[in-house]
Amino acid sequence: MITVVNDWNETIWAATNPNAQYPIPVTGWKLAPGQSVTFTVNDHWGGRIWGRTGCSFDSAGPGHCASGDCGGAFQCKGTGATPATLAELTLDAWDGMDFYDVSMVDGSNLPMYINTTHRQGTDPISADGCYKGQCTKAVACPSAMQVKSSGQAVACETACAAFGGDAYCCTGAWAGRENCNPAKWPVDHAATVFKAAEPYAYSYAFDDSATMSCSGGCDYRVTFGITP
Repeated sequence: MITVVNDWNETIWAATNPNAQYPIPVTGWKLAPGQSVTFTVNDHWGGRIWGRTGCSFDSAGPGHCASGDCGGAFQCKGTGATPATLAELTLDAWDGMDFYDVSMVDGSNLPMYINTTHRQGTDPISADGCYKGQCTKAVACPSAMQVKSSGQAVACETACAAFGGDAYCCTGAWAGRENCNPAKWPVDHAATVFKAAEPYAYSYAFDDSATMSCSGGCDYRVTFGITP
């Protein structure tokens, strides 16, 4: 079971991308602050979950969201627009283990953390979104990285999207795991923007320490919100 919780201060239109092999009947939900939704997926399901903000849909379904838009559809039929914070899950992927993470590799539009239940061992993330003594905060996005809608900042794009260049985009001489080192970027936005807000999240493409595992028939709780 996957439960998505809106613990944020605005309405969120949660979404997940369709999985052709293990489809689920609903891929979009409207959650007012304090609301949640629970859905069940196959043991081998894999997918992404994210939140859309500033949405408006007509009675037939079409519409648009200021961030995380899914092709203008309330029921998502593909991937969402970036930048958006992602929950990524791959269930029963190897030796009975699930792998999951919060990803800001494509930027961020909402704070998010993931908890697990029915697992072997202790959940690495506390119930209120803390990890190794550091807790979940909203991203403090530099003005040059802000994505705006109607004059309001709605998301924070990556340094690559904002500034370009081989260093930030991990291309050219910076390509690959060995060469892509945010600590050597002109400004380490991976650390100062994304890791500073969510220490457990992927902050750039090769931030593999952010991948977590779970075994024992795990259920998941994806929370949009910050540590109280």
